Amino acid sequence: MARLGDLERAVLDCLWQSDEPQTVREVHEALAGRQLAYTTIMTTLQRLARKGLVTQDAQTRAHRFSAEATREEMFTELMTDALGIAGDEHEAMLRFVDVISPEARAALAEGLGQQEKDTR
Repeated sequence: MARLGDLERAVLDCLWQSDEPQTVREVHEALAGRQLAYTTIMTTLQRLARKGLVTQDAQTRAHRFSAEATREEMFTELMTDALGIAGDEHEAMLRFVDVISPEARAALAEGLGQQEKDTR
């Protein structure tokens, strides 16, 4: 999966924060503080759709967009891709654990402990 730009991440954040698909206008309004042109948001949404990260519903006059995957699903895919090119998966995971916050490390340890209990 290609690396996302700042605006692409911001647009995806808008889609993830909404329970319903969003129109270009709704995303544009949500990002009003950035003072971007409507057409810039439209182009960004279309680019995300071409990348397979956003679904475009053209059934209504105002096309509606939604994220193809949740934030967590996308992160999982990115991590899986990164581990696939890491060379030494074990070393990459250890380095990752070294740089995450203590809270994230505790959540990871808890999740691994739960997963181990579930597989018994």
